[in-house]
Amino acid sequence: MLQQEMSASVRKDFGKGAMRRLRMAGSTPAVLYGAGREVLSLQLETLPLVKQLLKIRRRNAVITLNIEGESSRNVLIKALQTDPVRDTLIHADFYEIPLDVSRKFTVDLVVSGVAKGVDVGGILDVVTKKVVVEGNPLDIPDTIEVDVTDLAIGDEFLVSNLTLPDNIKIMTSATALCVTILAPSAS
Repeated sequence: MLQQEMSASVRKDFGKGAMRRLRMAGSTPAVLYGAGREVLSLQLETLPLVKQLLKIRRRNAVITLNIEGESSRNVLIKALQTDPVRDTLIHADFYEIPLDVSRKFTVDLVVSGVAKGVDVGGILDVVTKKVVVEGNPLDIPDTIEVDVTDLAIGDEFLVSNLTLPDNIKIMTSATALCVTILAPSAS
C-alpha cells in the first residue's frame, strides 16, 4: 500500500469567517477522528496537501499525519470537499486507523500480457476491474496483476485464480469473472 507523510497543526479558530480567513491565508481546514479518540480540528497548508493528494489520486494510501505539538498518527482520507465552481479544496476529513488491525480495501486489477486468444483474433473482455481484499493496511498491494498470456479463445480468468500473499484474504466472490477471451463476431 502507498505510504505518504503530511504535516498539520491543530486549528484553534472555528466558524465560517475564520475558515474563510484560513483558506485565504493558504491553509485548508481538516478534522481527524477515529481510533476511539476525540475529534481533532486541524489545518494543513493547501499547496503541499494538494500535491500529496495528486500523488495518491484514487489509490489506497496510509498517511502518516505529523501533527505539530502532538504525536504522529496513521490515517486514511475519508472525505474531501471541493468548491463546485472554482474546483478548489475546501475541507478534508481524516480517519485514524491502527496498522495491526485487519481492514477491507478495494484494490484495482491490472491486466498484463497479450492473450494467446487475442493473437488469433479473439477479443479481450475485462469484466471486473476491482476486487475487495482484507488484511493489515500496510500488507495490502497497490494493484493486483492479472496475467492473461495463457488465455485462449473461450478461456476465463476468475477471482479464484488471483495470486496474493497468504496474509491477504479476497472478499470478492471466488467465482467472479475477471477477464474472458471472446470469439470474434461473424460480420
